[in-house]
Amino acid sequence: MDVDNQIAKLMVELSRSQDYEIGDGTTGVVVMAGALLEQAEKLLERGIHPIRIAEGYELASRIAFDHLEHISQKFEFSDTNIEPLVQTCMTTLSSKIVNRCKRALAEIAVKAVLAVADLERKDVNLDLIKVEGKVGGKLEDTELVYGIIVDKDMSHPQMPKRIEDAKIAILTCPFEPPKPKTKHKVDIDTVEKFQMLREQEQKYFDEMVQKCKNVGATLVICQWGFDDEANHLLMHRNLPAVRWVGGVELELIAIATGGRIVPRFQELSPEKLGKAGIVREKSFGTTKDRMLYIEQCANSRAVTIFIRGGNKMMIEETKRSLHDALCVARNLIRNKSIVYGGGSAEISCSVAVEAAADQYPGVEQYAIRSFADALDAIPLALAENSGLSPIDTLTAVKSQQVKESNPHCGIDCNDVGTNDMKEQDVFESLIGKQQQILLATQVVKMILKIDDVISPSDF
Repeated sequence: MDVDNQIAKLMVELSRSQDYEIGDGTTGVVVMAGALLEQAEKLLERGIHPIRIAEGYELASRIAFDHLEHISQKFEFSDTNIEPLVQTCMTTLSSKIVNRCKRALAEIAVKAVLAVADLERKDVNLDLIKVEGKVGGKLEDTELVYGIIVDKDMSHPQMPKRIEDAKIAILTCPFEPPKPKTKHKVDIDTVEKFQMLREQEQKYFDEMVQKCKNVGATLVICQWGFDDEANHLLMHRNLPAVRWVGGVELELIAIATGGRIVPRFQELSPEKLGKAGIVREKSFGTTKDRMLYIEQCANSRAVTIFIRGGNKMMIEETKRSLHDALCVARNLIRNKSIVYGGGSAEISCSVAVEAAADQYPGVEQYAIRSFADALDAIPLALAENSGLSPIDTLTAVKSQQVKESNPHCGIDCNDVGTNDMKEQDVFESLIGKQQQILLATQVVKMILKIDDVISPSDF
């Protein structure tokens, strides 16, 4: 993203670090930082020194951080009861373009995360979840495949399209005769010599195919291509093959099937073969689009989310939305604490920070109050985006929170009829919210310490 303004660049970096750490809440953190800067401007106009404002903001962010811990709740889920996780992912997907299918996508995301999660160590390796997209079909056709999908097809149209109990040889060596490293020239002046050369080549191919057959391989997946002769031979010998498979995909296939990547034919052995329950080729629509599904793998910890959509933009947007949902599910497996959404956590923090401001003598008190006002920016934005009257809605919810001392009251964006986010099942991960407040405060402190931006073009 090309941004010329220096401060805007910091904002982009801020959003990126939130995405890197948490994976969700990227918009919220920028809104928060913008609101803090807006409040800081008013304080600067009153003659308060930027360093004092920064100190006040730091104190206020600590209060808000501890208050979030105080109002958070532990929530229980297990392999059998995934509903709480699904609800949290649905909250994340509500603000995205894909919100009409949020239930189905949230379930896919949770199942994918649980398939690769190590619940004892509370660790999730998101690299094992591959997200593939193909234009065509509709968003509802998105599916979770317990295995790997490769955007390739069998190298010969007459090879079998479905192989059960496949033993897969994963090769990074090309199916072709060895070439000398130096430049060479072969002079052929008689038919016999050409015949000899052809027979020699065929012998090489024969040996290669035979080596694969001897170790018991029923499918060959090769990183490189092979010419028509090798293809023809493989077909005749009943050895299905896939060519031009990328390096990352090869590694994922090796992880999923428990196989080893073999760099030379001489090193092929039965224990290096990967195993999969079923390998099938699936074609889409009326076009020639085909993909290879490798399912029921020996090590089923690699899964693929296969997205369908009307156009490329929709698929890219769905990928981004699913990434957020996957990250939220991962964060909850790491840390089971949640806070309620709909702006309720921010309003509650705002009330707590406002109340704590009186305990601080000196100029910082102003900065702490401004921080409380800035926290209201997120619920205000939520109310505005939902078509409600922002100030009326916010003040009503705030007074309700104080009266009932209920930190779960938020903005009723979906017009359900209740402000209680606990009843609406709208919640977010605690670490995501805390990270938002800390990151926004740090960036604002940094910006406040900048006196002037000297751009090179001025000199």
